[in-house]
Amino acid sequence: MLLVVALIAIIGAITATAMNGGIDGMRLRNAGKEVASQLRYTRTQAIASGERQRFLIDPQARTWEAPNGRHGSLPAAIDIRFHGAGQVAGTTSGKGGIAFHPDGGSSGGTIELGVRDALWRIEVSWITGEVRAGPVRGTP
Repeated sequence: MLLVVALIAIIGAITATAMNGGIDGMRLRNAGKEVASQLRYTRTQAIASGERQRFLIDPQARTWEAPNGRHGSLPAAIDIRFHGAGQVAGTTSGKGGIAFHPDGGSSGGTIELGVRDALWRIEVSWITGEVRAGPVRGTP
């Protein structure tokens, strides 16, 4: 009887650990897809309006802003890194920004979202403004 109880406890602990990793992974994927979607929206707005549009991200505050009042936040469990033109954000406070031009081009940049050993990278081409996003394979 004790052996059965011990096995159930071990299986429960393993399942809880696996579920926690799964939830963090799901949050990472959802956050990555949301940010990529908002970057694509910003590019579309620049082309449609004929005016420069900016996507702003603040890694410390864990927030992002897109045109037309769109904004959101990222889960606390996710690490955020931005590589790009900081001056696009109009400040040097650690915020980052990617500007999209009416011709579809952009200032370019990379946003990396990570949780534990998983990494999701969102790259914006500076020539075409194309947004590519997905998991990075083989990260330590």
